[in-house]
Amino acid sequence: MTEAWRYGGNQVKLWRTEAGKSREELAAEANYDPETVKSMELGRRRPTMQLLRTADQLFGAGGKLVAVAEYMKPEPFPKRSEEFMAAEAECFAFNNYEPLLIPGLLQTEEHAHLLISSSSPLLDDETVDERVRARIERQHAMVRRIRTVYSFIVNESALLTGVGGPDAMRRQLAHLLKLSDLRNVSIQVLPKSKCPGVALVGPIILLETPEHQLWAWADGQETSAMYSHRDKVSALTQAHGMIRTNALSAAESAEFIKRLAEEL
Repeated sequence: MTEAWRYGGNQVKLWRTEAGKSREELAAEANYDPETVKSMELGRRRPTMQLLRTADQLFGAGGKLVAVAEYMKPEPFPKRSEEFMAAEAECFAFNNYEPLLIPGLLQTEEHAHLLISSSSPLLDDETVDERVRARIERQHAMVRRIRTVYSFIVNESALLTGVGGPDAMRRQLAHLLKLSDLRNVSIQVLPKSKCPGVALVGPIILLETPEHQLWAWADGQETSAMYSHRDKVSALTQAHGMIRTNALSAAESAEFIKRLAEEL
């Protein structure tokens, strides 16, 4: 988005200069500090709708500056995950193992907001809201897509993170139980006492397309990869299978989650 930010900021600067107005005058009208306006004009920060509307009116741009906002909308997903999101939206079967996080498709809006808002580097509020909205919409799609089978294995450690405090985690655990009642959703817990070494390496997602092509997705701190090569998909499928072998059944997992919620 940096290029779009620079373009938008430069348009504000050009109109301001043409109108013979100072940065300080614009800042005062938009209720911003002059340094904040400078950062927006230089593209270091995303020009906000508040700034664009103020500048549009102050400089008589006739809606041209407001229109710039269309090209600076926050991205609902990081660039590196776009391929995965496209595959997820069309998949026939979805298998997800998570060692440290509640899977995104199972998070409450509250839980998602807490995680996304604490991303590093920090995101602006509008981007946080857009990514939370997109995550919850993916969950709604899961509920609607009754013909797609979703299987989740969650490490016990992910259920003990305490994100947002006891009350927030209690709501999150209750949400897991609610989603586990869906006919097309299975949620299993991998107890810490039965955690094989491969379960500590990282998350695994296996996807099957409507054409029965198999894909695997691996996600890390700064890198993510979608695999279609048979050998790589096979290796990750075997790892996922080993993890599932050690996980509790869906019924046992529901009881396990209930006990955790009661202990909070």
